[in-house]
Amino acid sequence: MTARNDPLAIALFSEIAMADQLARARLSKVLPKGMELSHFSVLNHLAHDRGERTPAQLARLFHLTKGAMTNTLGKLEAAGYIHIRPDWDDARRKFVAISPAGEHARDEAVRAIAPVFDNVVAVLGAERIRSALPLLRDLRQQLDRDD
Repeated sequence: MTARNDPLAIALFSEIAMADQLARARLSKVLPKGMELSHFSVLNHLAHDRGERTPAQLARLFHLTKGAMTNTLGKLEAAGYIHIRPDWDDARRKFVAISPAGEHARDEAVRAIAPVFDNVVAVLGAERIRSALPLLRDLRQQLDRDD
C-alpha cells in the first residue's frame, strides 16, 4: 500500500493530465473547421464499429452524461454526419449510425490530424510508444474498474 500522497502516483497522473490537455489542444487546432474533438471521437467510434449504438451506450462508452452525449449527437445530426432513428420495437429508444457524410468528415479529420501523430512517432520512436502502450492500457482498465 502506498502513501496517500505518493510522489510517483502524483507525477504519473500529472504527466498524463498535462499530456491529455496538450494533445486535445493540438488536435483541436488541426481538425476541420467546425469539428470538435468530441465530434471526431464519436464519428471515429461509429466508423470503426460499423453498427448502430444507442445514445446511452455512447454516453457510457465516452463517460459522459446522457445530456452531454445528446448535445454532441444533435450537432452531428444537424451537420448530416449521423443518422438517428427510432427503435421500431421501443419508441423510447433511438439508434445512432454514421452517415456517408460522417464517414467522409471523419476521413478528412484523420488526414488533418495525421501529421500530428506522425510527428510524435518520429520524435519519440515507434518502439518507445509500443513499450508504453501496455502500461497505459492497464492504467485505463484499472481506472475504468474504479467507476
